[in-house]
Amino acid sequence: MERNVVGLRREAEVLCVALGAGRHIVLEGPPGTGKSTLLRTLAEAAGMGLVFVEGNAELTPARLLGHHDPALVLQGGYRPEAFVEGPLLRALREGLLLYVEELNRVPEETLNVLITALSEGEVHVPRLGMVRAATGFRLVAAMNPFDAVGTARIGQAVYDRVCRIAVPYQDEEAEREIVARATGLVSAHTPLAVAVARATRHHPDVRMGSSVRGAIDMVHLAEGLARMRGEAAASRSTLLDAALAAFSGRIRLDEGCGRRPEEVVTEILDRLLEAPAAPEKGPADAGPDPAPSRGGGRVLAGPEAERAVREDGRRTRGREELAAAHPEFRTLSPALGRLEESALEEMRRRDPERALAVLCELAAATDRELRRRARRLAARVFVRMAREGRPARSGYRRLAVRAGAAEGDLDLERTLERAGGRPRHTEELVLRGWEANRIAACLLIDRSGSMRGSGLALAALAAAGLALATGERADCSLIAFNRDAVVLQAQGQRRAPEELVDDILSLRAGGTTDLALALRTAAAQLARASASERVAVVMSDCLPTTGDDPLDALGGIDRVHVLGTSHEPESVQRGRELARRAGGRYLPAATLAELGANLATVLA
Repeated sequence: MERNVVGLRREAEVLCVALGAGRHIVLEGPPGTGKSTLLRTLAEAAGMGLVFVEGNAELTPARLLGHHDPALVLQGGYRPEAFVEGPLLRALREGLLLYVEELNRVPEETLNVLITALSEGEVHVPRLGMVRAATGFRLVAAMNPFDAVGTARIGQAVYDRVCRIAVPYQDEEAEREIVARATGLVSAHTPLAVAVARATRHHPDVRMGSSVRGAIDMVHLAEGLARMRGEAAASRSTLLDAALAAFSGRIRLDEGCGRRPEEVVTEILDRLLEAPAAPEKGPADAGPDPAPSRGGGRVLAGPEAERAVREDGRRTRGREELAAAHPEFRTLSPALGRLEESALEEMRRRDPERALAVLCELAAATDRELRRRARRLAARVFVRMAREGRPARSGYRRLAVRAGAAEGDLDLERTLERAGGRPRHTEELVLRGWEANRIAACLLIDRSGSMRGSGLALAALAAAGLALATGERADCSLIAFNRDAVVLQAQGQRRAPEELVDDILSLRAGGTTDLALALRTAAAQLARASASERVAVVMSDCLPTTGDDPLDALGGIDRVHVLGTSHEPESVQRGRELARRAGGRYLPAATLAELGANLATVLA
């Protein structure tokens, strides 16, 4: 498996054990994640026969089961020899694996035949009789749950008879390895091509991003175009031509975005080309890892954090459930896939807190189109609110000494000291100049059981505010925590406000609260920053239910501000004590108005 499949070790182990236990399986995941390769490799290694079926609208029960040959029937009647077996009967008789691709494209009447084979281990064929499954028969189906074109919803009757294995995109290192194996090239363009493919999956205007196949094609094209054009290193124009050909047909944009795929791909490529390469961190500057939590929580960052957000986003709420929880739901969404923005705007004028809380609930709807529209609207609303609440840029500057600077006033004494009395090069000059005070900030958002409805709206607004503050005079990170700590934006990273809002809307409230683990994770993030002050901003009710005492987890943080999300006396008291011990301020943030003003205050 390790020789033929990159990554997916956990999924391979689960698949292997499930097949060994005689279970039927559905592999769910976006295209290009290696579902077919995983199964074929495992079947070959285990010596299991495999019958392949392509799922589509033309896969009728007769094509799946088999049919009587009309010519033979005319000659000798409905005899067993006149029957031409289909893939299902062959797999049943010989005890083979039946692999059905694109299960959600199979017609319902064909799925009913599969349900009988799954539950009873046998099927009845008219004029032929009962066919029972031999030992070894298994059904393994694959499907892309994110593609809504030409697909149908898989009913509970199927899911109740199978084990479901989610197959996510591999992490960045694994995708680079896949590209290298697929192209057979050690290419300098591989990191960029993989970065473009991964960026398409999180762009706010993209409904479905590219698989790693796009990166494979971009590397082939960039290498070939550079050779054709006589370029030692591919130019920006060459890279753009390769990226457009590789990705513009693979991504699917939101219907209402008003942009073309070429514009989005160009934007992503230019952003990645302009971004400075992140220096490799050595032991001295990597920052300490947070100490293990007594509450048993984990720190999730990078691909693990992305996976956690995606998995949380799968937990949705049906229309009936939303209607029971919110009386105004039918007015806001009178039909499947509809969102009446005018009705929501009217609700915002009457009760803005409740309107935005309901909007956040709609962003978790099982109704795919409603969920998409609600998330898009929520991103616009919260980013606009965050921009309106930003304070005017103010503060103070300080006189700083900078060796090798391009401009400033000469500090003669320091220059002579640096150059040993006789400066010979301009690099030895030490200049003085005014620079703004730069801070490193980490926002900690409590996503335990209290973050529902209005709490989710507060978190989305806070995430948008932090994203807008990043890069001006602050290096900001964002952590959402309950029992675990999920790093949504790492220190030194800069993500679009809409992306952070979408991540927050994907998270589900629940679990215990380990505030000490969150603070230690913040300290580890802040240690990576070069700043004059390291500040943590805690948005919570400050009532931990697991882990260590938060007051013992303040090492590595210069100051902790608390945005209190509850007016309960005990919550206020705990928040004030935490802020006092850490040299910060306690400010209420239980309403959108309070949060908008006070978050801007602590980030200013």
